[in-house]
Amino acid sequence: MVNSQAGLHAGAVPLAVRMRPRSLDEVAGQKHLLRPGSPLVNLANDKGGAQGSVSIILWGPPGTGKTTLAQAIAHSSNRKFVELSAVTAGVRDVRQVMEEAFRSRDLYGLSTVLFLDEIHRFSKAQQDALLPGVENGWVILVAATTENPSFSVIAPLLSRSLLLTLEQLDDDDLGVLVDRAVVDARGLAGRVTLSAEARSTIIRLASGDARRALTALEAAAASVLSGPAAAPAADLTVLTSSAAAPAADLPGERDDKTRSDEFVPEISADTVAQAVDRALLRYDRNGDEHYDVISAFIKSVRGSDVDASIHYLARMIEAGEDPRFISRRMIVLASEDIGMADPQALVIAVAAADAVQFIGMPEGRIPLAEAVVYLATAPKSNASYLAIDKAIADVRAGKIGRVPKHLRDAHYPGAKRLGHGKGYLYPHDAEIGVVSQRYLPDELVGTGYYLPTEHGNERDVSARLEKIRRIINN
Repeated sequence: MVNSQAGLHAGAVPLAVRMRPRSLDEVAGQKHLLRPGSPLVNLANDKGGAQGSVSIILWGPPGTGKTTLAQAIAHSSNRKFVELSAVTAGVRDVRQVMEEAFRSRDLYGLSTVLFLDEIHRFSKAQQDALLPGVENGWVILVAATTENPSFSVIAPLLSRSLLLTLEQLDDDDLGVLVDRAVVDARGLAGRVTLSAEARSTIIRLASGDARRALTALEAAAASVLSGPAAAPAADLTVLTSSAAAPAADLPGERDDKTRSDEFVPEISADTVAQAVDRALLRYDRNGDEHYDVISAFIKSVRGSDVDASIHYLARMIEAGEDPRFISRRMIVLASEDIGMADPQALVIAVAAADAVQFIGMPEGRIPLAEAVVYLATAPKSNASYLAIDKAIADVRAGKIGRVPKHLRDAHYPGAKRLGHGKGYLYPHDAEIGVVSQRYLPDELVGTGYYLPTEHGNERDVSARLEKIRRIINN
């Protein structure tokens, strides 16, 4: 069993653990799961257990608050909280928790919240051991997983639980967490300041992961606090138990009221880069660099320079660009710049987008790279793209005309009397599957929109299309 509660010497406890919210009100992000009346809120507010127990499976990327939500539920509802990790726990541990939860409920009326991290690592037998406790209400299971529960959690357990999907934290949510950690007594207690550029850098490098953001902040703070202008290390210890002292009574300040006049070191963007050993990328997801890099990426793939394409992909990934944005651009590119020269390109791009959505980052970088290599080395053609744009331009200009009578719908009463469908030739009746027949409106006869190139698959399409058009227009 794991106990993450801070002890007396809590300076050794990571900042991300010390700053873990104590109630749902302190949770940043996941607003779609924390609306009044939602299952999580009802579970946290059900202090007497009158509403019964509802087990929950939390599915989401790392650092989105799965452990935080489980602990907040337990603390808010005055329930007993037990934490197991599927990495280290076995069937015996699960059964022991179930027995203790059963006794606590029947002898003391105290329900137990069992938080099981990494449930996808549990074998079928281990997950089966959870069923009696969940089904009989001995425990309220709150399980966390980064894998799709439909494939990693047994069906009986899924049917007895609510599946809630967590989303990556956005920049505003991460900003709230970082700002709170700088001033909160459990965190850095105002012993450092954070420049706006450093704050943006931490948020960008975190890529929606709260734990990563707080770890970067802690590393950067340790760097500036150990500098020559910083206060002695002995003065920097912060009591971080649940009964932490007010900021004014922190060690090193009780007998020194002039402390507020002393120099408070500032964390800069360079400090963050050095602390996390990661190069700072001049990249603003809402600024010029965002558009410059994605433009260079698209033009490199279009130009078939696979090395430049991979380089710009790496820059976007390392800068924390949303992989879904990258995937969407690749899908557009596969249709616009490759098209019928290699129809498989669109399939590969869509598959990569699905893979990223399914497995998340950082593993998602691998199918993205595979797709980029495929797209960059594929033959190129924008003929399909030009064809639809040219056709749309004609439609907007009013060059549409009436649908030829033999192509009109002849299934409603009176249609045949109007001549609809009369004279239509069914292509499948022809030996070669193509017949001489007019399909375009009179005003557009002879117009060509799709002009295939001689690149890749379109070379074959071009030869076949020439024969087809000759037969149709004969």
